[in-house]
Amino acid sequence: MTDQPRDTPQFFLTSPSTCPYLPGKQERKVFTHLVGKRALQLNEILTQGGFRRSQSIAYRPACDGCRACVSTRVLAHEFAPSRGFRRILEANSDLTARMVPASPTAEQYGLFRRYLDARHADGGMVDMSMIDFASMVEDTHVETRLVEYRRPPSEPDETAELVGVGLTDILSDGLSMVYSFYDPDLQDRSLGTFMILDHIAKTKAFGLPYLYLGYWVEGSKKMAYKGRFLPQERLGLLSWERVEKGAVKD
Repeated sequence: MTDQPRDTPQFFLTSPSTCPYLPGKQERKVFTHLVGKRALQLNEILTQGGFRRSQSIAYRPACDGCRACVSTRVLAHEFAPSRGFRRILEANSDLTARMVPASPTAEQYGLFRRYLDARHADGGMVDMSMIDFASMVEDTHVETRLVEYRRPPSEPDETAELVGVGLTDILSDGLSMVYSFYDPDLQDRSLGTFMILDHIAKTKAFGLPYLYLGYWVEGSKKMAYKGRFLPQERLGLLSWERVEKGAVKD
């Protein structure tokens, strides 16, 4: 009998649970742990194969009879913002974006709580404590950063206000947006869209081809926004398939 190395991945399947995106559907996930010396390499391979990361776990939908969740990545170097996107960029031109180490702060958690309470009060993350938030940020065996978005102070003696945060992995072929949250009171700024646009620009600045956005789900209003960032590629049964400009109206 041969023992497997400790860093050889083992995959597991979750029990069925209610789908958060499509009514009347059940979801299952296949997952593995990103630990050991090969965690970085494994995360790269799995991300390119349609997996997403949550803390030290990589997962992918494995639902019976449903393939609605489709992995999506933006072709950063070909992306050109539409008129609507340019308006959002202009509306947020006063913000600063700073990439910092993946180290949680009380300020970040305060914004995170406000975001959850306003936007996802019935979601599975609503009861997350500061310790849970810290684990979400710090529990990573891959190259992860936080991007902080701040608004300039209105008075000279004030500090710049934190209005958005993106938890982002740096891969060899792109950036992967793991999770983002923002000030729910600043709806006119479209901060969620702005943060994606800024990450596309950062992907270009790194000289990398892709911004991984996670799953686009046909028929889900929650995930429809991801289809607006074109051109992009969506993972099919055999390979990544290009979706051109004009396929979705802005």
